[in-house]
Amino acid sequence: MPLVELDALFWQPNWVKSDDETFGAKLGKATAGDARIAAGDYRRVSERVLWPRAETIVWLDFRLSLVARRLLARSWRRWRNKEMLWGTNRERFLALLYRRDSLFYYAIRTHRSHRRGWLGMMADPRWSHLNFVQLRSPAELARWLAQTAPSRDDRDSSVRP
Repeated sequence: MPLVELDALFWQPNWVKSDDETFGAKLGKATAGDARIAAGDYRRVSERVLWPRAETIVWLDFRLSLVARRLLARSWRRWRNKEMLWGTNRERFLALLYRRDSLFYYAIRTHRSHRRGWLGMMADPRWSHLNFVQLRSPAELARWLAQTAPSRDDRDSSVRP
């Protein structure tokens, strides 16, 4: 299935954020059709645009220490390698450590409240049509992926005439 990266739709050049209306329109267009995988959260908009059409939501509910360590390592690698991210954006590693509005501080500040929010959404009757998959560790994720990945026979049969 095609992958839609929500960050790529949200961030404009020079780290300018999209407004909800623009982002929602981009998200709706990018996820039109029968099957898509959307990676990201942006729940304020995705709940309105994606969730009514979704079947499954996978929540990586990893502990904060793992999230923080991976965020720092990924940001360091992107900054060191001068990786292009979305639009004309590049990682600003020092800003990640020193700016109070950085993703690192955001992750630390909101980890607990996001967890409560996700648990609430899973219990909300509006979303009873969704299959929520809560994965608490990389090992759980690996097991889930191994169970849900199509078998070699399934992949081969999909390309036969």
